[in-house]
Amino acid sequence: MSTTGILRSRRSAAQLHALASVEREIRAIDPASGRKYLRDFREAYRSYQRVLSASDVRREIAKAGTVLVGDYHALPNSQRYIASLLHDYEFHQRPVVLGVETIFSRDQHILDEWVQGEIEEDELRQRIRFELDWGYDWTPFYELLSAARDFGAYIYGLDCMPREDLRKIGARDRHAADKIAELRQQHPDALILVLFGESHLAPEHLPALLQQRLPSESMLTVLQNVDALYWLAAGEAHDRVEAVKVRENVLCVFNATPLEKYENYRLCLDRWGRNDRSAPDLGPTLYNLIDGMVRFLGINQYSPHNTTQPRLLVDLMPEVYSRTSDALLRRLLSRKGFTAEHRRCLLRQVRERGSVYLAPINAVYVRRFGMASCAEDATRFLHQACRGLPSLCKGKVPAQRACLPSSPATRALDKDDAFYTSVFEHALAFFGSRILYPARPALRDSDLADLFEITREDLEQQTSLPFAHAVEALDFLTQHRQRDIPAWSAPDFSGHKYEYVAEQLGYLTGNDLYEAYLDGRLTTTALRKLFLTHIEMPGTAREVYVGLTKRLRPRA
Repeated sequence: MSTTGILRSRRSAAQLHALASVEREIRAIDPASGRKYLRDFREAYRSYQRVLSASDVRREIAKAGTVLVGDYHALPNSQRYIASLLHDYEFHQRPVVLGVETIFSRDQHILDEWVQGEIEEDELRQRIRFELDWGYDWTPFYELLSAARDFGAYIYGLDCMPREDLRKIGARDRHAADKIAELRQQHPDALILVLFGESHLAPEHLPALLQQRLPSESMLTVLQNVDALYWLAAGEAHDRVEAVKVRENVLCVFNATPLEKYENYRLCLDRWGRNDRSAPDLGPTLYNLIDGMVRFLGINQYSPHNTTQPRLLVDLMPEVYSRTSDALLRRLLSRKGFTAEHRRCLLRQVRERGSVYLAPINAVYVRRFGMASCAEDATRFLHQACRGLPSLCKGKVPAQRACLPSSPATRALDKDDAFYTSVFEHALAFFGSRILYPARPALRDSDLADLFEITREDLEQQTSLPFAHAVEALDFLTQHRQRDIPAWSAPDFSGHKYEYVAEQLGYLTGNDLYEAYLDGRLTTTALRKLFLTHIEMPGTAREVYVGLTKRLRPRA
């Protein structure tokens, strides 16, 4: 097994390449990151004592008195984490109070009217001046408020003016500490959950002020996704570190990567700069993810040949469509000649994943930003570009037997070639998404086995297949992974069952690639060679897949 330092380096390399570009852009727009108040937070939390599980964290929260949860305002996962806590059965033993920085204390009467059902969502949003006084994404915050109201929690605004002046931020901390102390008097037996900006949770900021006002209070600070702690935890042998104990009464949970955090903040800055509530410009995000993979693989974007390097990659970048609805995608697919079956499949993918790479026209369509999906699409493009965009070179969209959005599917390929071309493309896409977004859950053979144990309804929901088709698909995947498929032949499936099997087999292989890379069994040079292999040539995809599988998973 690789050492801690090597694991950390391998897990972090591509993300650090992509992150550097985002951070440069943010610093150019937002110079406040160097202020002492913000440095206090970064410098306070640079190491941890031990790794924790998610259940460990919830138990600590459940037995605390007041819990200060750090919020990275631009990251929806920050708000959704505390919303998820309200669904935990351990918190049903006593009343719960939720305090939020987002709403001014002066607007408590407006919040109360909403809680009591006197006003609707739109009026609440308008009267608390959410866009003008806060400006971050409304949806995850409203999800939090709704979860708290459904749970029966008491909800309070904790902040005061002025927000835009860092010189007054200490006064806001003192105000929040006073309000939380009042809440303890009003609700002596309650668990108080406070969601406040992470920089306020440096030990000498809000936590110290609150301890002064409530010296006997059992307090817990729960940080989220602190950069230094994330990079340190990347060296752990665990497949994914969910949380760590920083010190006594301070924990940190991980539900996003640093790249995901700062890409979300960059999107906020872009929206504020354009003073526009429409869909954000996700072109820079996709191009940055592509650049992260390019640098990771050691690819020269300006190479004039297509042998050990793709030819003039810099000229092949995809067009990126950023839209909040599917109307443009429907028109685009129809105009470009995609078949009705292919259109239905791609629209379903956009609904489920949020984005899709359209290889035949070299474009990425993004309805909503999701790091795993966008990282996968960026990798799909790069794999196509390394081979000279074979689908685009055909000059038309092929009629396909199944929805294989990144497959060239030329007529020269037989059914086995077509199947393994799709599997190989899915494998590299999943591998790239884990390289850029290590938080993406692994997919292993044990996960397939677990699907045989769930209920009929859950199996149909997870596979989007009728029960009989789902069982046939799982049987094929299991036998294939156990080397029981004669001559590595393609399944005699069609439609969504064919697509599901190709994708899952590819994802399983992609995870094998990722783990082989972490273990040092595959170098970036070998990985770059895989991206450059012209699998669209007859017989190549199956040959490469079989050889790779035997190398990654030798028969016991």
